Amino acid sequence: MFDTKTVEVEWGGQTLKLETGRVARQADGAVMATLGETVVLCAVTAARSVKEGQDFFPLTVHYQEKYSSAGRIPGGFFKRERGATEKETLVSRLIDRPIRPLFPEGFYNEINVICQVMSYDGENEPDILAMVAASAALTLSGVPFMGPIASARVGYVGGEYILNPTDEQVAEGELDLVVAGTHDAVMMVESEAKELSEEVMLGAVMFAHRGIQTVIGAIIDLAEQAAKDPWPMAEQADLSAAKKKLKDLIGKDVTAAYKLTDKSERSNALNTLRAKAKEAFADATPQDKMAASKLVKKLEAEIVRTAILKDGKRIDGRTTTQIRPIDAMVGFLPRTHGSALFTRGETQSICTTTLGTKDAEQMIDGLNGLSYSNFMLHYNFPPYSVGEVGRFGAPGRREVGHGKLAWRALHPVLPSKDEFPYTIRVLSDITESNGSSSMATVCGGSLSMMDAGVPLKRPVSGIAMGLILEGKDFAVISDILGDEDHLGDMDFKVAGTSEGITTMQMDIKIAGITEEIMKQALKQASEGRAHILGEMAKALDHTREELSAHAPRIETLQIDKSKIRDIIGTGGKVIREIVATTGAKVDVDDEGLVKVSSSDLSQIEAAINWIKGIVEEAEVGKVYDGKVVNIVDFGAFVNFMGGKDGLVHVSEMKNERVEKPTDVVSEGQAVKVKVLEIDPRGKVRLSMRVVDQETGAELEDTRPAREPREGGDRGPRGGGGDRGPRREGGGDRGDRTRGGGGDRGPRSGGGGGDRGPRREGGGYGGGRDRAPEGGNNEGPAPEFAPAFLTGNRED
Repeated sequence: MFDTKTVEVEWGGQTLKLETGRVARQADGAVMATLGETVVLCAVTAARSVKEGQDFFPLTVHYQEKYSSAGRIPGGFFKRERGATEKETLVSRLIDRPIRPLFPEGFYNEINVICQVMSYDGENEPDILAMVAASAALTLSGVPFMGPIASARVGYVGGEYILNPTDEQVAEGELDLVVAGTHDAVMMVESEAKELSEEVMLGAVMFAHRGIQTVIGAIIDLAEQAAKDPWPMAEQADLSAAKKKLKDLIGKDVTAAYKLTDKSERSNALNTLRAKAKEAFADATPQDKMAASKLVKKLEAEIVRTAILKDGKRIDGRTTTQIRPIDAMVGFLPRTHGSALFTRGETQSICTTTLGTKDAEQMIDGLNGLSYSNFMLHYNFPPYSVGEVGRFGAPGRREVGHGKLAWRALHPVLPSKDEFPYTIRVLSDITESNGSSSMATVCGGSLSMMDAGVPLKRPVSGIAMGLILEGKDFAVISDILGDEDHLGDMDFKVAGTSEGITTMQMDIKIAGITEEIMKQALKQASEGRAHILGEMAKALDHTREELSAHAPRIETLQIDKSKIRDIIGTGGKVIREIVATTGAKVDVDDEGLVKVSSSDLSQIEAAINWIKGIVEEAEVGKVYDGKVVNIVDFGAFVNFMGGKDGLVHVSEMKNERVEKPTDVVSEGQAVKVKVLEIDPRGKVRLSMRVVDQETGAELEDTRPAREPREGGDRGPRGGGGDRGPRREGGGDRGDRTRGGGGDRGPRSGGGGGDRGPRREGGGYGGGRDRAPEGGNNEGPAPEFAPAFLTGNRED
């Protein structure tokens, strides 16, 4: 039933399997790619005709992650895959960028590339597999695709490169780099690095390029078995006469226009010349009119590229290595936590940094489950930044991609959560654009975070490099303009600190670049980044020591894990009470790290003291702040250290005699107490009289020492003999009521016997060696009083 073709190769220590002919057979090309237990299906369909007047290539790439592939059900109200997530958008761009340049000029048929993750094993990332499947499906489809390409991820752990590392290896390493390329050259680079050198980064790119050769060979083997017949290509019309006509008509004027350094003036002059060219072909056929429009763009590119290659002169008069003027300022906006205005030539970004608490973290729902990010960077590109009227609203793929590039540049220099327990959001609003607004975002974002007090390891700067390549002649240009990006062959962005590279991204419009070109580009980028860092330092060269007055304060406290439940309480009762009473936000993680946040430092202090009171043990001899929570006949119970209670006996309220506790304290009153004793059962005895209630200072105990009582040591309370009955009893222990012999004697009046009845007898008395008869200093123990309080009251 199925005419299935399969190719298997060993790749990066695992088996890569490419299969076609079983699934999606009505597509022009369909491939199931498997690595480990991760499976991606890619289907390619292409329109057989072109819409009339269409002069662009409508390639659309969609990458989708099926939650079922990881055995999960989507979260949220709608239990199905919906709009593209940020990751899906980024991977779609990742696939698009290396394949788009490999379609021939003049091919305008609409193409759909749809990649779907069908199975995910949690180890082999599906993005690389999706790029391989897309390349294989295009190669089989018969459309004019000058591939195949392949891609690979590279990690760097312990000074060694790793091909297609696991998530754990990427996390513990210093590099996460993705490379795509053909058999002969590199097409695309995307990376995040922990301040690595240019040599290490270049080595990683070349290592990846060598690693993809096996996959390219496998795709070719599959194509030899299952590729469809190639589409016939229409013959290209001879446009040499039209090109000469245009060159004679506007050639000199185009050269003059590209010598105007102001972007607006240059754009106006070029628009006038384009209109003039259009008039010259007013009577031509629609196809010739479209061809003439393309020829005008080619003429512009030829003039600009020739000037750079032959004369080393650029559009705005700079040399190939010169950076445009830079102006940077911080504290640009008064109420933000941190802000910066970064301007480089005609590119400008307003960057703001906002600090938040843990509950502001971004929740990410993906194949690996829920995760949280405490660093966000959002990039906005309104149409007015390029002087145009256009769509304004939700970010598109370009905004998401540029924002993620700047995120990768800044993420490696952020402090750890332990060092800086804030959620950080950087917002970049591009207000002018003429060349690399993403790198302006990196520079402005770095400055705004330092202005906000985020302790970055080092400032980060970024630069965009361009390339003009004609045959074997090439020129790498630093800090490219928008026109140089459009008319050139490469957009190569590098960001990093004074110590090394943090991100590197490359897109090209030709069939790949060589190691020699990349080496030259990295060298010029390093020099450019150093210059930009110097200009940034004029505005701010270090992180501010104090946070903005408008930013929340967060204090952390590490507690023992066994105390977590004490802070949270049953059903969250305790932590809710802390928050409601103090006004501070409290968060406790599974490792016992407590974060307390508020814009009011007094609220933070109150919450921390409360928490300390719960988790810490009281110390004998130490003074604490407390609050009276209950008053009884014999004293007052005081809450201190947030979660502990102790008793201040009436005799410990003042040095002089106190008749009633209410004469000294009232419920809710704040008092200062000293811990006198903690008994084995955890009951705490407190004193107010030895503490200055205003300052909390300990006072000297001025209560006079007790005089020795007459009669020397305490003798028996009653008469002679062993303990007699409690009341008029005698003999050994009698019954508990009236009489009966016993060893215990009566409390008063003597009487022999050991122990008398308990009823009708008054407290234990008699022969307990307490005091001479008639000298009882102790009253009966008050009801509910702790055992250690009995006998403290003086007559």
